[in-house]
Amino acid sequence: MNENASLHRRIDRTFAFIDLSGFTHFTDTEGDAAAMEILIGFRESVRRVASVRGVRIAKWLGDGAMLVGVEPEQTVEAVITMEMLIDFSQSPLPMRAGIARGQVLLIDGDDHVGAPVIMASRLCNLAEPHQVLAPADLVMSLMVNTAARKIGLRKIDGFSEPIEVVQLSSLQSPKKTDEQ
Repeated sequence: MNENASLHRRIDRTFAFIDLSGFTHFTDTEGDAAAMEILIGFRESVRRVASVRGVRIAKWLGDGAMLVGVEPEQTVEAVITMEMLIDFSQSPLPMRAGIARGQVLLIDGDDHVGAPVIMASRLCNLAEPHQVLAPADLVMSLMVNTAARKIGLRKIDGFSEPIEVVQLSSLQSPKKTDEQ
């Protein structure tokens, strides 16, 4: 066996990509100081929720982040809480997110490669402000604090078959969806 092969193995993880909607335009119109103030508040909120929910911030992506969780419920609840916290703070920039779960390659102990990572990223790009999107198969009975509203089949770049997509929200959220 190749020595490097032991450093690469498949694991089950849940991934989320979160992003502040409209950051580039906000920076252009409001300036760097205002943009930095928004980023500082955003990152502070994300760090606080991630640490409480046991979700790791894998990397910061400018006005967004990639999150990794072991338990799907904790990751979903963390992202929903982050979105609600950003909203509650009356940030001029709403958050959007994409979440997916599955087997990925773990490379060198801290890098994840595989379809769930790509799916979460693409769903974040697809999401509107305030939306948390996920494949319908992510929703499970253990998610007692989460509501899922069907969005429908969506063609996601890089995936051969359309994916059934849902919008996730908190059952305690003041923003109720039609199917709650």
